Amino acid sequence: QVQLVESGGGVVQPGGSLRLSCATSRFTLDHYAIGWFRQAPGKEHEGVSCISSTDGSTYYTDSVKGRFTISRDNAKNTVYLQMNNLKPEDTGIYYCAAPCSSASYYTVLPEYWGHGTQVTVSS
Repeated sequence: QVQLVESGGGVVQPGGSLRLSCATSRFTLDHYAIGWFRQAPGKEHEGVSCISSTDGSTYYTDSVKGRFTISRDNAKNTVYLQMNNLKPEDTGIYYCAAPCSSASYYTVLPEYWGHGTQVTVSS
């Protein structure tokens, strides 16, 4: 069974930083590309970033390139999303999900999802 548990959301001022964590199992890390999605009120899910289970290659949606970094720690069975220079438009519920691909919008959403963590960027 694939389990994904997010943590690390919160309220931050514009320009601030947050680090999200997605705890999972070694099996999941080895077999699925894991990604971060977000959903703002009234909008569809957006694929923010994705990291491969094989070669560690990464994908970022255009609006976060240069500001967000996805990484994985195999020893801790955790995927991280470091978010710097946050903007109000980054506000939303952030989900860890698998499997992901190199896309911002999906015809078919990933099969496995965490419960989500709220990120609010506001002055």
